[in-house]
Amino acid sequence: MIRRNFLGVLTGSSLSLHPGLKLLSDEYLSEIARLPAGVHPAVLATDEDYWAQVGQAYTTSPQIINLNNGGVSPSPQIVQDAVERYNRYANEAPTYYMWRIMDQGREPLRENLATYAGCSAEEIAINRNATEALDTIIMGLPLEKGDEVVMTRYDYPNMLHAWRQRELRDGIKIRYAALELPVENEEQIVQSFTAQMTSRTRVVHITHIINWNGQILPVRKIAEEAHKRGAEVVIDAAHSFAHLDYKIPDLGGDYLGTSLHKWLSAPIGSGMLWIKREKISKIFPLIPNDSPRSENIRKFENLGTRSFPIEQAIGVALKFQEAIGNQRKEARLRYLKNYWAEEAAKLPKIKLNTSLDHRYSCALAHVGVEGKEASEIESFLFSKYKIHTSPIKWEALNGVRITPHVYTTLKDLDRLKEALYQLGRG
Repeated sequence: MIRRNFLGVLTGSSLSLHPGLKLLSDEYLSEIARLPAGVHPAVLATDEDYWAQVGQAYTTSPQIINLNNGGVSPSPQIVQDAVERYNRYANEAPTYYMWRIMDQGREPLRENLATYAGCSAEEIAINRNATEALDTIIMGLPLEKGDEVVMTRYDYPNMLHAWRQRELRDGIKIRYAALELPVENEEQIVQSFTAQMTSRTRVVHITHIINWNGQILPVRKIAEEAHKRGAEVVIDAAHSFAHLDYKIPDLGGDYLGTSLHKWLSAPIGSGMLWIKREKISKIFPLIPNDSPRSENIRKFENLGTRSFPIEQAIGVALKFQEAIGNQRKEARLRYLKNYWAEEAAKLPKIKLNTSLDHRYSCALAHVGVEGKEASEIESFLFSKYKIHTSPIKWEALNGVRITPHVYTTLKDLDRLKEALYQLGRG
């Protein structure tokens, strides 16, 4: 009976082991999903009463305005409760509950993630973050001396480090597409990548949403050009998964990695790897197992002892995401960005380094102040207004990254606008 009830929790069909959580999860999520039925996402994006109800799911600090959700997003209370519940059970007899009971929940979780992502469950591996997922691909691809990889200098540092290590170790060559951010010309973006593709190009690495300033790249069009030239495509979706409304196959890539503790609001230290099914066998696992050439996606989950509570609570975060809905969430996030950014762009000395065109940005934005360093801006915002941001000085960008989430209120953003007004006057 205990085992049957526990597996019910893992599959989402029952939450009987924690009646309070069942009430909060099932009834609250049903209400969140039901209320906006028939309302266009763009209209719902401005409904503060609805989003206030969504925001009640979070336990964020009332003293700090957190506008650095792009680093790690807080989890809703129901996700936190799930982690704690699973952790308590694991600690009653770890090797029994983890390996014989909780381990059985991975397959239902894999299926649920695959359904949400629009792909086969046999293409999904569950891991700890985007870096682990993408490093699995980067280090596992069979490349030889002289093979070329196309990417940009605005890709995430850990990915740049990984490819540069392969360059040092294996003699491959990296060619950098020249981007000047922000950019609002799709053809120009695609051309910057194709200009670096040659007969030796084997891989094109594309960051769907650039973490520094929120620039959205036309991934599918770049991928199509790469495939025309016989190259494979690796997609860094750390900031686009559960942020933008899409299915993984829509992007046209061959490999993809993402973090789930960002826009999905899953527990901290959760991520996902996707590999097109016919390409699984060619990738060596980052952590070896007894069948490195296997066609089974599970070969990438040979992590040894891991956090089963974190892994299983991903399913609760997924239910929360689905209750809101991708289109509604994307519309709200873009509305929040535009709410402050449109006015900030008009202020003296303020430089908005993110497009306001919906095709090229959503929640993330980068803002600089004439004559001030990124660290100065970040310090001012926090010390004077208790607004937490991320200082970003990278390539041509010098300022702070602003990333609201679904719990962010317009009152929070009004405070940000006031702070930027003061910065512009100084």
